[in-house]
Amino acid sequence: MKLLVLAALAAIAAPTTDSPGEAFFGALRSADTRLATIAERLTTANVELCDQRQPALGMVLHSLRQYREADWPAVKRVFGFGMPVAVEAVVKDGAAERAGVAPNDAIVAIGDQALPTSVADSAKAASTDRDRALALIDAAPIDQPLAITFDRNGVTDRRTLMPRAACRSRFEIVIGNGYDAQADGANVQLGEKFFEGMTDEEIAVVVSHELAHNILRHRARLDAAGVSRGLAGEFGRNARLIRETEDQADLLSVYLLANAGYDPWAPGRFWRKWGGKIGLEGIFRSRTHSSAKSRARAMDAVAATISPQLPRPIIPPLIAGRYKPLN
Repeated sequence: MKLLVLAALAAIAAPTTDSPGEAFFGALRSADTRLATIAERLTTANVELCDQRQPALGMVLHSLRQYREADWPAVKRVFGFGMPVAVEAVVKDGAAERAGVAPNDAIVAIGDQALPTSVADSAKAASTDRDRALALIDAAPIDQPLAITFDRNGVTDRRTLMPRAACRSRFEIVIGNGYDAQADGANVQLGEKFFEGMTDEEIAVVVSHELAHNILRHRARLDAAGVSRGLAGEFGRNARLIRETEDQADLLSVYLLANAGYDPWAPGRFWRKWGGKIGLEGIFRSRTHSSAKSRARAMDAVAATISPQLPRPIIPPLIAGRYKPLN
């Protein structure tokens, strides 16, 4: 899987003359590594529940053009960028680390397809270069070695990565989104505040909920049902169907966590701890989500049915309904 987390610095609400500095980019790398590690654990352990899959390469890619040009001096000091696309971070014991890939390795080619050697021409931050790398990885088989050519301090080396099969989803941190989290069928996005004080297990609760939306094809099913979002999504049939998908994602997330070796009781603890502290922001909105107490009770009920002796992965009945229309 391409656990390729966006740096997303185009979203930083700061004057163009105000660079966040090297400490910020170092913290971003740390957060991206945490998210990638959690995501790989969840997506590889639950691959049998997913009808859409991708190769897990255990590395986070980014491109220089994703960052504001005013920040490039600090970005290059932290991330290197000997080429336009580089490795931001690697997942411990993942395919990249096993092949000897290290953070700041630049990417020269994926398979036999060379990547650009100069930054995409643009007047603003854009992910064009990174997206081309992602498209090449998307096209790779999930069960075959993938050769990638890296550049490390001017030395070129072709390495073979042996991927693991994983559920298809990309994971990214979006700066400025606070405690918001969302999934669109292909991507999972988390605001930066989840990484300020939450444990990895607590972040995994949020990630598993959003991944459950993608596994259950909720975005496509809501669209097919003609459900409106925004203000209209807070009322009537729209709110009812959105809440139905939210409740389903809560329940499936307990199984996803258990399959990945997390404590299935973690979601209940999460909602009791954070539900009242964070308020109505992001995933905590009340009209389209059950209350924190109700969510905790419902997920505790699922956790109580999951015995440590049950073979993994557990495939709950919810999976069979992912093509069922919402009414």
